[in-house]
Amino acid sequence: MAAISIQDYAQQIGTERVSDWVEVTQEMINTFADATGDHQFIHVNPEMAKMTPFGGTIAHGFLTLSLMPLLSSKVADQPQIEGLKMGINYGGNKTRFITPVPSGARVRGRFKLLELAEKKPNQWQQTTEFTVEIEGRDKPALIAEWMSMLFV
Repeated sequence: MAAISIQDYAQQIGTERVSDWVEVTQEMINTFADATGDHQFIHVNPEMAKMTPFGGTIAHGFLTLSLMPLLSSKVADQPQIEGLKMGINYGGNKTRFITPVPSGARVRGRFKLLELAEKKPNQWQQTTEFTVEIEGRDKPALIAEWMSMLFV
């Protein structure tokens, strides 16, 4: 998609974009466990995890949330903002982990622009609804309302 001005991007409130599917592998889960120190068996021990209601290992909720940049990069029609110098995380208004993501499942991101407001000259606060869908499941893995600061 061609580059657009931040003002034109602000006109896209309510627009929803969907990413391609990404597989959540056991290797990804293990690497996240090593990075965070969260080695709970439901994430890293397939044999023990088989005995749980999940029937196998599941991704950490925070791993699922941390897929936001990866899934965002896989949105084909994501507009590029002219003059964007950087974007940084500002925080979340709410996050709900609804359905665990089994190892080997494919997920995709659904991004809906909720708000874009200029806070200072060339500094914009973006609020996005971020939903992670699991292929073949009715309920999403998570829904979050996330805020970023965009600097143009």
